Amino acid sequence: MKTVNVGILGLGTVGAGTAETLLKQGPLMEARTGIPLVLKKAADLDLGRDFGFEIPKEILTTDAQEVINDPDIQIVVELIGGTGIAKKLVLDALAAKKSVVTANKALLAEHGTELMAAAEANGVDLFFEAAVAGGIPIIKALREGLVANPITRICGIMNGTCNYILTRMEREGIDFEVVLKEAQELGYAEAEPSLDVDGWDTAHKAVILSQIAFGVPLNLEDVPVDGIRGIDPEDVKNAKELGYRIKLLAMLDQSEKGYSVGVQPVLIPMDHMLSNVHMSFNAVLVDGEVVDETLYYGRGAGRLPTASAVVADIVDAARDLSGDAHARIPLSWNANPAPAWIPPEERLERSYLRLFLKNAPGSLAKVAEKLGSYGISITSLVQHENDEEGGFVPVVIVTHVATVGAIQSALADLAEMPHLVEPRMVRYRLEELNS
Repeated sequence: MKTVNVGILGLGTVGAGTAETLLKQGPLMEARTGIPLVLKKAADLDLGRDFGFEIPKEILTTDAQEVINDPDIQIVVELIGGTGIAKKLVLDALAAKKSVVTANKALLAEHGTELMAAAEANGVDLFFEAAVAGGIPIIKALREGLVANPITRICGIMNGTCNYILTRMEREGIDFEVVLKEAQELGYAEAEPSLDVDGWDTAHKAVILSQIAFGVPLNLEDVPVDGIRGIDPEDVKNAKELGYRIKLLAMLDQSEKGYSVGVQPVLIPMDHMLSNVHMSFNAVLVDGEVVDETLYYGRGAGRLPTASAVVADIVDAARDLSGDAHARIPLSWNANPAPAWIPPEERLERSYLRLFLKNAPGSLAKVAEKLGSYGISITSLVQHENDEEGGFVPVVIVTHVATVGAIQSALADLAEMPHLVEPRMVRYRLEELNS
């Protein structure tokens, strides 16, 4: 079968891993697919650094356009990252009628619709499996394995840094800042960790999954995002006492009323499979109307796990080229009619609340009355014994389902009652994750 030539833009961690995999596993992939894949060129601005393996010097260049303009290269792999020069190079490659493979979640979350349209207009493919959950083939599962399923829910642990921090906070009872510092020293967290710990890395992935699962474009700025920076070990301990574990989740839900997407810390049952994903591992739970509940688990980042997903996309693109079958699998499902967007404040959720109440008769009754005035009922309550008369004591409340807007309004009212409740309040979503 005709050889398919590949060019890589960016030889950072994932780019170098992709080049290494193509060079080392080429014979295996040819035996399995019948398609010879050749890494013809690889571009990077710094060719003097150690790439971790031997790469032929004759294929290296510092000029990305040399890769894009090479008439023998049919597939361009963008692994530069970001939304600046990476966007231009991807559009240039698509315009040159090259299929593109990318792991760039930020680029897809912010400009995915434009890139998909460009790929369609030029009759080439755009693949991006590695942009979501690293080595876990969740995009392929949604687009192919679950093609017969209306997707009702996706819950994803999709940031290894956050999962590592939360795991250690629970196991060792230590503060967020302490674990973060150690995670940075071990290489699990970036020196500037905001993208991860504030939830935006997960949000980028949620936007991509939303477009695939629900068939409608979603703006990143419409997604409510809360990270793990403010999580207190006391809440981790309380969750465990109640039978739950706190995980940073991308939550995508669809019903007859519409769909919603959010990223936030969520209490989930300790005996659920998703709750038992620890350290830097990722997992994505998908509920389909036909298949019911499925779970995808593995390494969500790293040099070779992510490279595995990139190379799988390269093989898919090569198969399409060999069979002259561009867009064999559509980039997204266009919902007809498109589901309505449910604003965050209209979402129905159960809540975990930690309030500091005045240690005096009637305090709890007044709080329950205020919650009840917004249609919020209490399912359980934990107040540990405290002898401090007249002070403020922590009380943990778990509510029935109510709108987020109602919970927020009730807490805002309570904050205006400093004689009864201290302003410091904690609220997290609580999900049973029943099918």
